[in-house]
Amino acid sequence: MGVLDNLQPTNVFRYFEEICRIPHGSGNIVQISNYLKRFALERGLECIQDDSFNIIIIKEATAGYEQAEPLMLQGHMDMVAVSRPGTDIDMTKDPLRLSVENGRIHAQGTSLGGDDGIAVAYMLALLDAEDICHPRLEAVITVDEETGLKGAKEIDLSMLKSRRLINLDQEEEGVIITSCAGGARVDIDIPLDPETVHGADVQILRVKAAGLLGGHSGIEINRGRGNANCLLGRILNGLSKDFRIRLAVMNGGQADNAIPREAEAEIVVDITQKDAVLARIKKEEEAIKQELGDADPGFHVICEEIGGPAGLHGSGAGKEDAVECWDPESAGKALDCLCRLPNGVTAMSRELEGLVETSLNLGIAALKDGKLCLSYAVRSSVDEERGKLCGRLAEIAAEYGAQTQVRNSYPGWAYRADSPLRDIAVKVYEDMYGKKPVLEAIHAGVECGLLAAKVDGLDCISIGPDMSDVHTVEESLDIASVKRTWEYLLGIVSYR
Repeated sequence: MGVLDNLQPTNVFRYFEEICRIPHGSGNIVQISNYLKRFALERGLECIQDDSFNIIIIKEATAGYEQAEPLMLQGHMDMVAVSRPGTDIDMTKDPLRLSVENGRIHAQGTSLGGDDGIAVAYMLALLDAEDICHPRLEAVITVDEETGLKGAKEIDLSMLKSRRLINLDQEEEGVIITSCAGGARVDIDIPLDPETVHGADVQILRVKAAGLLGGHSGIEINRGRGNANCLLGRILNGLSKDFRIRLAVMNGGQADNAIPREAEAEIVVDITQKDAVLARIKKEEEAIKQELGDADPGFHVICEEIGGPAGLHGSGAGKEDAVECWDPESAGKALDCLCRLPNGVTAMSRELEGLVETSLNLGIAALKDGKLCLSYAVRSSVDEERGKLCGRLAEIAAEYGAQTQVRNSYPGWAYRADSPLRDIAVKVYEDMYGKKPVLEAIHAGVECGLLAAKVDGLDCISIGPDMSDVHTVEESLDIASVKRTWEYLLGIVSYR
């Protein structure tokens, strides 16, 4: 028996739970793609699975709708797979553990993948139904949206007939998205120089920035939440100015488009400076807590003394043995670079009050292969400004001898003044609820811009049910909102 068996609409939640049983983090999509292909073939539906594992499923119109304009439904099959530290779930091979609490669905210890699993569940429920009137439906389910809209870039839509698209990747009920930001991923690798020090002369400290709210790097970027990578970098950079600290380990964040909640480092300090270093960390922790205030009230720093090389390598060695780390000069240089690179909102829209125009998020920081590797999600509703920000990152990085790569760029989705599909969506909403929906541009990225560039005259909207804390382990999906949004979607689909 499934956790969601008693929820309505039954088929939507049944398919959502089936999807949650299949690991489908970005880059791990073959299994979910094959599941979707089997679904189509078992029902005699036309299905196209391309070399990237994108899926297109076509269902012809029901009786009486043969002359109605075809409709494309679209979402992505991958999710941001993040887990709480210590959780015994391997998101590359284990199913999610769902729970229902206070009218919302959660995943225990991990992100839920409501973004965009609920979109796929809506499409499968529609394609499976025999009692819903609809025009020709063309369901487009793309791969790796969360890591740069890879599937939308590579998919071929030339065989489709639709010139109307409902994207189902919106996370707020009653809001119709009409345009969105474009984006890019930027990777910066800062070189480090190795050093060997002796355990008898040093203390190894584990420093962890924790307790932050995190969140979606588009939707929550303007809420004043702390970025664990940046805050830990700030603490360590301050230490590097006055103490000889050597960086041994640094890791923070699990996805470049999620604001990181935690980051930790292991640093090697001279034993004579240990107490002063600990006092400085405490002082900086208090300063940051005051700055964050109510926007991110749970921030705290955990600092542990973990001994000599045994603490780093698990070798069981004593303090007389050598500790391999990265020397103070190059570590300080790398941390200074991290702190000089911008993060967060860099510009607000001049046309729409309260809308972020341009931002970036340091989602991943990792010390590996002799480099401090930083990965940013850059977003802007103005493509030129996105390019300028990527260029600014590269210029700063170059001053520190770092290498920069810009990848997975995608365009924004421009507002369309004349949109018959939007007009239908507004009318159906008004008829159902007696009030107008909100029409909104968002700073997050959806695939409409890329798909519209492939289909001349494609008329797009984006809708979806209420979700919260997307891309975090607190992510949840509102059950009642899923039902209302399903009914609203059916109203649009069957409208003629």
